[in-house]
Amino acid sequence: MNVPSAGDDPGIPEPPEDYRLYQDLAQWWPLISPPAQYAAEAAYLAAVLESAPRQSAPRPVRDVLDLGSGGGNVAVHLKRHARLTLVDISESMLAVSRQLNPECEHRQGDMRTVRLGVSFDAVLVHDAVDYMTSEDDLRQVIETAFAHCRPGGLGLFVPDHTAESFSAASGSGGGSDPSGRQASFQEWTWDPDPGDSWVQAEYEFSLRSADGAVQTVHETHRLAAFPRADWTRLLTAAGFVPDPGLAGATAGALVKTTIPERQIQFAMKIIF
Repeated sequence: MNVPSAGDDPGIPEPPEDYRLYQDLAQWWPLISPPAQYAAEAAYLAAVLESAPRQSAPRPVRDVLDLGSGGGNVAVHLKRHARLTLVDISESMLAVSRQLNPECEHRQGDMRTVRLGVSFDAVLVHDAVDYMTSEDDLRQVIETAFAHCRPGGLGLFVPDHTAESFSAASGSGGGSDPSGRQASFQEWTWDPDPGDSWVQAEYEFSLRSADGAVQTVHETHRLAAFPRADWTRLLTAAGFVPDPGLAGATAGALVKTTIPERQIQFAMKIIF
């Protein structure tokens, strides 16, 4: 599907300056979080999309809009199952994705406001939605997804956390490339105030260039963790019909994988 460039979002703001991961550090993204590690995650997303026609949608899912596609790691695997159009606010991350996914359409846009003038069989909103920490921002993203769903189309929202599912955690990872570059990270996620709708992630990145120079970068990211009831209310208000079988389900309930359980919000745009 060729998406007209005239639909690109004008006056796009850059990500917050303190989130260097998506700006000047974007070139390190494939090493910090290697695409191969997303195979299982993409498999369960594909399973949801491929099973959707038997559950609610009137036809198979062929064309998918990925809002907040980032560096394209999920797309590397999901593009085998559908034609993808990838939208992200960060041009630096899109440049990384274009290298990994040259056959996919790429458009720079804010997931809250972009309007491409094209409808899709499904709209995927992956963990970039975690950065929508206000209800108004989340509402706008859901409305954007609805605007791009054809009648009978599907909205698949996959945040890392809901208020009910969140628990403090830590993690690490990284990788290297043939040039000698190496990257690793440590992550700690915690909730400074359980009474609000966001949590905090602390990241430490260790980056070794091919010439041996090493830099260490620390970042603090604020991430959303809305209650499931808020998700359902906002999806319904936008015009989606939440699927009673999948809304609020977990990845593990749909396909057996080795990845942690992820919360799924699944909805259909009704046929008028």
